[in-house]
Amino acid sequence: MNWRLSHWTFAPFVIAPVRKLALGSAFFVAALCLASEVLAQANAPTPLSSPAPTQTSATPLAFDIEVSAPADVQAFLQRHMELQRYSELTDLDATELTRLLAAAHNNVQDLLGTLGYFSPTIQLTVQDTPANPLAQRHILVSVLPGNPVTVSRVTIEFTGAILQDGIGAAPEAGETQRNAIRSGWTLAPAMTFTQSGWDAAKTQALQVLTAQHYPVGRILGSSAEIDPDTHTAALRLTLDSGPLYRLGALQISGLQKFDAALVNRLARLTVGVDYQQNQLLEAQQRLVDSGFFDSVFVSLDTSGDPVNAPVLVQLREARLQKIVLGVGASTDSGLRLSMEHTHNKVPGIDWRAVSKLSLDRDTQSIGTELTAPPDDTGTRWVTSALFQSQAAGSFEVDSQRYRVGRAQTQEQVDRNYYLQYDRAKTSAGGVSTTANALTVNYAWTQRNFSSLPFPSSGYGLGAEIGGGVTLENSRQPYLRARVRWLGVWPLAQQSGLASGRLALRAEGGAVLARAGADLPSTQLFLVGGDTSVRGYALRSIGSELPGGAIAAGRYLTTGSVEWQRPILRDGRPTEWESTVFVDAGAVADTLPEMNAKIGIGAGLRWRSPVGPLQIDLAYGVAVKELRLHLSVGFTF
Repeated sequence: MNWRLSHWTFAPFVIAPVRKLALGSAFFVAALCLASEVLAQANAPTPLSSPAPTQTSATPLAFDIEVSAPADVQAFLQRHMELQRYSELTDLDATELTRLLAAAHNNVQDLLGTLGYFSPTIQLTVQDTPANPLAQRHILVSVLPGNPVTVSRVTIEFTGAILQDGIGAAPEAGETQRNAIRSGWTLAPAMTFTQSGWDAAKTQALQVLTAQHYPVGRILGSSAEIDPDTHTAALRLTLDSGPLYRLGALQISGLQKFDAALVNRLARLTVGVDYQQNQLLEAQQRLVDSGFFDSVFVSLDTSGDPVNAPVLVQLREARLQKIVLGVGASTDSGLRLSMEHTHNKVPGIDWRAVSKLSLDRDTQSIGTELTAPPDDTGTRWVTSALFQSQAAGSFEVDSQRYRVGRAQTQEQVDRNYYLQYDRAKTSAGGVSTTANALTVNYAWTQRNFSSLPFPSSGYGLGAEIGGGVTLENSRQPYLRARVRWLGVWPLAQQSGLASGRLALRAEGGAVLARAGADLPSTQLFLVGGDTSVRGYALRSIGSELPGGAIAAGRYLTTGSVEWQRPILRDGRPTEWESTVFVDAGAVADTLPEMNAKIGIGAGLRWRSPVGPLQIDLAYGVAVKELRLHLSVGFTF
């Protein structure tokens, strides 16, 4: 069995403008150290015994405290009892201690009330000969919480425009929103009443109210009537929706280099439609994702006429030019260097130009892409050129690619139409072949995930199809298609697991052409690596030729099943997850030759500020090797 590090990448550093430099090359090393620490803490046993944590300080104490109570109540009191604040006041006399104990009794009773216990039995006992030699006294806090209070009924009332059906986007808009607030109430009858649960339920109801139509909605009144005899709570909440708001024109501030028409086309907000909070957030995200702006804040001006409320757009424009430098390393490709230059407004045409140079042991590439400003539908012209030299299977491939077309980017769906020319020179053992092709292509991607970049449910589907003709020697027509899919399912409610989710991934591709067609190898398929079949080197799975050489093939299939579970600490999910997975993939020139390569393994996930950090250790069954795969970000 061999051990091999497959992909170790450092974070890039940015120059924007060219004079400004920030380095983040130790990112992954720090992440690995932090992962080890989190795992160690997560696996450590949580003490459930009744004594309070032992004092390790040599400071004399007026008293130490022991809490005798059920485990959940005990931990809560140990964290929040005010009596602990006075333990180092060694000059306390008997009168002051008696006053503190009386206050402590009331404090413990109030704390238990926040947990839903309104009829507890509380006893504070003072011992003048404690076991702790540093303490003058030992105080035992004994608590029998009694029966918790449960919710008996919930009454939610409304005032304001939400009661006037027929003035919203649909005749039943007010009723629909009222029903959504009631059905989404989180502190239902028969549930244990707690102060935190009561506050959270009110906050949730207000969020649902103000998320659409009624941005100035507020809580007009609330009450929780506790009956200590029946241990029940009757809850009442009154919500005032205020007036219904409709969007007015954009009021933009912060523009210098770009014009207001560009902001309007990117925001895509329609004057006169009912206020929807998610529409403003989506507009804000589109503006940020455009790359033209470093920061964007979109809000509704509620100080004026609700029927024509201006949308405030506060911007800070991006630099006209910037350079991004990157450094990385892997045992597959060695040291990797990259440089990317962006010009957001090329003189004369006002298009954006992004040019990138990337160098490592196995791949060297240089390319540029010109993108026009989007029109009102979010569609833009795109043209690009890429020159690349890379190791592909057992061959060296020098390739060129030229593309021109139209691209449309929306919240959930992307569409691309383009004409593409490919030229590839494939070499091995001093022998080389050159192939050219011209294709017309269409690519479509749909993302329907719960949230990005950390989806807990949903799916993504992408499809590419192209038809073209080879240009070297005899001209042969061919068809190329590729489909990929990712589905994420939460498991807690479906299978009784403590928590977690299942991620399934599948991909398939085919190039249909005559057996003798001279196809560019860049139009064929290779798999392997951290985003396809883990446990194998990048682009190492392909069509096996006589003699054992690996070449790009005409047919592709991959699949993956991954179980992701949060790592718990003190019973609560952390920012880390553990995962186990099985990957499989095959590439061949004919369907009967398809022979799947299997990879199995386990890993960690961290919700980092720049996206999901993935650390996977995978075993390639066919090659009998272990590989470590590292990657950052979620893409589909």
